[in-house]
Amino acid sequence: MKPARQPLEISRQELEALIGRAQAGPLDPADGQKLLALVETLCRLMQLLEDKTTTIARLRQLLFGASTEKTRHVLKTANQDEAGETESASSSAQDSPEAPAQDKKKGHGRNGAADYTGASRIPVSHPALASGDACPQCQTGKVYAAPPPGLLVRITGQAPLGAVVYELEKLRCNLCGEVFTAPAPEGLGEDKYDARAAAMIALLKYGSGLPFYRLEQLQGGLGIPLPASTQWEIAKETAQPLRPAFDELIRQAAQGEVVYNDDTTAKILSLMGKSAAHPAGQEADGPARTGVFTSGVVSTGEGRRIALFFTGRQHAGENLQDVLQQRAAALGPPIQMCDALSRNPSKAFETILANCLAHGRRKFVEVAEHFPDECRTVL
Repeated sequence: MKPARQPLEISRQELEALIGRAQAGPLDPADGQKLLALVETLCRLMQLLEDKTTTIARLRQLLFGASTEKTRHVLKTANQDEAGETESASSSAQDSPEAPAQDKKKGHGRNGAADYTGASRIPVSHPALASGDACPQCQTGKVYAAPPPGLLVRITGQAPLGAVVYELEKLRCNLCGEVFTAPAPEGLGEDKYDARAAAMIALLKYGSGLPFYRLEQLQGGLGIPLPASTQWEIAKETAQPLRPAFDELIRQAAQGEVVYNDDTTAKILSLMGKSAAHPAGQEADGPARTGVFTSGVVSTGEGRRIALFFTGRQHAGENLQDVLQQRAAALGPPIQMCDALSRNPSKAFETILANCLAHGRRKFVEVAEHFPDECRTVL
C-alpha cells in the first residue's frame, strides 16, 4: 500500500481565488505548489475509482491513512461497545493495588559499566598507596586490594573510521646524497585500509543502512576523507573472502524448521532500464522480466535464526527455491510463513504454507462495516 499523501487544507474561497489568479496571469511558486497538489490528488482519485476493488473504506484509508484496526474501533456496535467496556474494566482491575505488580520491563534507565563491552578499560593505580602499605587512617593495619574496583564511564566522540598518519623520519647524507628513511612500525601492514575499517564500512552500509555518500560527507567533515567510490571498492573486495561463509549460511538455512520470505523492489543502476534473460523458474515463452527485487529469507530452527538477502531479477519464491535445493532429503517439508502473494511459494519444493494472519485480517477489516456479525469472530 502506498503511503497516504498529506491532505491539502484549502477552503472553497481560497480555491476560487487561486483559479482567478491563474486566469489573470503567472502564478507564484506557492500557488503553483497548491495547484500541483490539487491536480495530483484528482489524478490519484481517478485511478482509485477505476479500480473495481476499491471500497469507500479503502479509499478513505488510502487518502488519509489507517487510523487503527483494533476490533473495538472497527466494529462499533452495541455488543462490541459492551465488550470494550468489559475489557477496560478488566484492565483497570489489573492496575488496581490488589492486582499483583507486573515485572518492570528491562532496558529502561541508565546503562551500567558492565554494559560497555566494547569500551577500552584502563586500570588506574592509587597515587599514594600500594598493596601491603600501612593504613594511613589507623596507622596499624595494612591495605590490600578490595575488588571490585571503582568504575567511571566517560564517553567521547570520534569519527566512524579513524586514521593515523605515520611521519617517517628521513635522513640525507650531505656528501653522497643517500636518503635513509625510518622503517614503519612493526605490524603496520601494507594496506591503507585494514580489516577493521572494511568491516566498519560494511556494517554501516548493510547493517545500519548508512549510504556511502552520507558517510563520505560525515568523514569529510571530521577531517578524514573517505570517498563513496572507495567505500564501494573496499566493500566489494571484502565480500569475496566471505563468500564461503555466505554459502554455508544458505546450506544451514535450508535445514530450518520454519522459513519466512518476502521481497520488495530494489534499484541497481547497472540493471535499471534493461530487460534480462528469463530467470530460473520463469517460463521461457513469457515476457522478459525488467524488475529488480530484494528478497529476504529468514530461517529458524534449533534455537538459531539466519537471515539471508538476495537482490536481482528473481522473486522471493524463486530465491527460496534456490535455498531449499540444499535441504537434506531426510527432512520433511518446512513450514513457510509469507503473505498470500502467488510469487512467494516455491514451485519446485513442497512446504507447509502458513499465510500471514495480519494480511488476512485486514481483508475482514475492510468489509466489517457491511458484515459485522460474520467478521466479529475473525477480528
